[in-house]
Amino acid sequence: MGQLEYHRLDKTLAQAADMCQKNGIKLTPKRSKLLTGLLKTDHAQSAYDLIEVMKLEYGETLQPTTVYRILDILSGENLVHKLHLSNRYIACSHICCDHGHDVPQFLVCDSCHKVVEISVDPDMIADFSRQANANHFVLTSPQIELHCRCQDCQSAAS
Repeated sequence: MGQLEYHRLDKTLAQAADMCQKNGIKLTPKRSKLLTGLLKTDHAQSAYDLIEVMKLEYGETLQPTTVYRILDILSGENLVHKLHLSNRYIACSHICCDHGHDVPQFLVCDSCHKVVEISVDPDMIADFSRQANANHFVLTSPQIELHCRCQDCQSAAS
């Protein structure tokens, strides 16, 4: 990781700490380290992946319940997103943005688990909600996880 990336990481962590403080939450050292583990990769991570990151990067051993509790807190602060179908987590790509955040939508590579957060037209989400209602359903989570194959995995398969 080059100096620019470290600067960006420091800026993102500072912004995350500010966001937490505004909501009366502390970005504790353990929370910060877990968030850093997610920020350093563009691949979705399971709680057990993050336990390994904590052990290798920081020499700390965390119990799964502790990691899930931290992930719930970070998710509640919109700093990380849970990919429900794979039970993995990804850092929010909009932590440092000063604009409103849409409902998170994700492109997920089924081969390498790389994840990209994208924006979807709010009218499309509203249309999904209307269609759900027309079929006697209520949309409880408008998050979409589109399963794909990234360009790197496409190239490797060729």
